[in-house]
Amino acid sequence: MPRKSGTADEFEGQEQVFGGENHSGRVARPLWTAMKRGALGRCPNCGEGKLFIGFTKSVDKCSVCGEELYHHRADDLPAYLVIVIVGHIVLGAFMAVEATSTLSMWQHIAIWVPLTIVLSVALLQPVKGAVIGLQWALYMHGFGEKDETEPRPET
Repeated sequence: MPRKSGTADEFEGQEQVFGGENHSGRVARPLWTAMKRGALGRCPNCGEGKLFIGFTKSVDKCSVCGEELYHHRADDLPAYLVIVIVGHIVLGAFMAVEATSTLSMWQHIAIWVPLTIVLSVALLQPVKGAVIGLQWALYMHGFGEKDETEPRPET
């Protein structure tokens, strides 16, 4: 008697795996490690080479392992994430201070405006690095592809 395609008997000996790259045959890359390396400004592949050549300008290729990094399309996501993170920190701190003290409006401005600017600038590069690490680990935007589907940027 022929078995029906897709029955439980057909998949009985196979381990069911969620996530990773088993469906495409590619090796799963370590997501959190890649994001941590990117946040530290290092290559998401080897963790040794520098990820940035400027404040937010990333390198095209890792100087240590040769991993091509020009594929990334971080675009505006790092800025949006920084806004969300800084907004939660500053708003929560502001509300706590407002509930426990009687500062004037000028004192609040003197505290919260510089804090917002400093936090935003301090978090932008690590968040962009983590986004690049995320894209690398998930094979997004051509990472891991051997064929040239996207043109290299002009240097």
